[in-house]
Amino acid sequence: MRRRLRELFEEIRTIPVYRYTALVVAAVLVAGLVVLIRTALHEDRSCAAGVARPEGSDECVGVSTSAFDFGQRRLADTIRAVARENGTLKAGTYVSVALYEPFTATDTDTMNDVLHELQGAYLAQYAANHDDNGETPYIRLVLANPGATGTHWERAVDRIVAMTKSSDRLRAVTGIGTSTDNNKKAVAELTRLGVPVVGSSITADDLANGQQGKDPYPGLARVSPTNTDEARALASFAKVTADRALLVYDKPGDPYTKTLQQAFTTLLKGSPYGSWPFTPPADRSQEGSTPNTFRQITDLVCDTDAKLDTVFFAGRHTQLRQFINALGRRGCQSRKFTVLTGDEGSYLTGDSQLDASALQHGVSVRYTALAHPDAWLKDAPATGGSAQDSQELDRLLAAAKTAPVGPIGTVALADGQSIIAYDAMQLAVHGVREATPAQQKIPPLSDVGLQWPQVKGSLRVSGASGWICLDVHGNPYDKAVPIVELTPKGAARFVKLAWPEGRPPSKECLPPA
Repeated sequence: MRRRLRELFEEIRTIPVYRYTALVVAAVLVAGLVVLIRTALHEDRSCAAGVARPEGSDECVGVSTSAFDFGQRRLADTIRAVARENGTLKAGTYVSVALYEPFTATDTDTMNDVLHELQGAYLAQYAANHDDNGETPYIRLVLANPGATGTHWERAVDRIVAMTKSSDRLRAVTGIGTSTDNNKKAVAELTRLGVPVVGSSITADDLANGQQGKDPYPGLARVSPTNTDEARALASFAKVTADRALLVYDKPGDPYTKTLQQAFTTLLKGSPYGSWPFTPPADRSQEGSTPNTFRQITDLVCDTDAKLDTVFFAGRHTQLRQFINALGRRGCQSRKFTVLTGDEGSYLTGDSQLDASALQHGVSVRYTALAHPDAWLKDAPATGGSAQDSQELDRLLAAAKTAPVGPIGTVALADGQSIIAYDAMQLAVHGVREATPAQQKIPPLSDVGLQWPQVKGSLRVSGASGWICLDVHGNPYDKAVPIVELTPKGAARFVKLAWPEGRPPSKECLPPA
């Protein structure tokens, strides 16, 4: 054996240099080929830092910490502004707050929401870092995407939870813009794992604490009233009697439409007319066959007693638009009708498929908005909010047209989304800073959600949408509800502020036991 090894060594030693070099090059090529094959078999599905495409999907989901715009050009200006602000923060001086939105949504209405909530959250971040008299910790905004319909919520939640334990120091999640089943699952898992959540425009009663005295989402706070509170505010404004109204509702419904239906049903107790259902597609942004159903329902509306003049509508915006179009073509043109609905009505502004002629022929549409830029301009009550708080957001918007705050693209406030997202981020910042112990820079994660029951009285958050005074369950108490009317041109006209309690809160703004 030893002799054979010596012979082999002698053979290698006598190989000419050029042959040895060729062998080395061949070995390198083979190794490179192996790497290429492995790469092809294991495709890199990353999109950006913290964001990747799950198997079987082209959506980039996860939590982005860079200037990645999720392939949405209209978001690019604002995301670049967020990245610039984040880039000014020094390690160890900030906490991260995640904005949870469907950044890869494909329908126009949802993308309008996402853009406006992103802009509002960023402006609140900028104000917190620059206009709060040097208060700390500073706020780093990161973007959590669960996918267009929230299908990949588990991936987003896993990433968020991991960031609470890393140098990212993530301490709160805000956004959760719509009341859907997937968002409900995400909030349940986040709060179960101890991550505080501040809902911006969620209104479903079953995505809130305090129902039947239970708190299924510990650490959840909201800045928007529940559907029940919106319905109460609408009732106090409209003063509609049950014998003059009926209800059209989504069956089987989703968290938003179900709880709105239940709230309206309570208001219409004793109505001589039954509640009339419609069944939309599972994806309620699609048109489906519901226009046929609404044509039939409109015929039945015309069959009612002449004194009936109000229709409560519990449904999403696509079906709401279809119903209004059908009602505009009703056979009983001599009768006038008012459609009353929840905050999904805000999507109708600028909807190119809305038949504006319906609003010129005896149909009026009024809805409860989450916020409106004109709500505090004149004849505002002495409590519940102020023009000064609203104008602070206007000042930021003016500054955001140019550097260093902006540009952040065109901002539209009429749908209330930017306003309510701005307030949700303000509440998140309030919780983070109130939870930070003296002489320390970063709050414990577990202490942030414990701040919500104290947000009342002199510790309230003075939002651009009105005072945010939370009850012990994290829900806003007697929050201002703007009643908005759709104009014949499809714009939103502020009508009046309404209140779940029938009147504005006292100056103390202390929820009763």
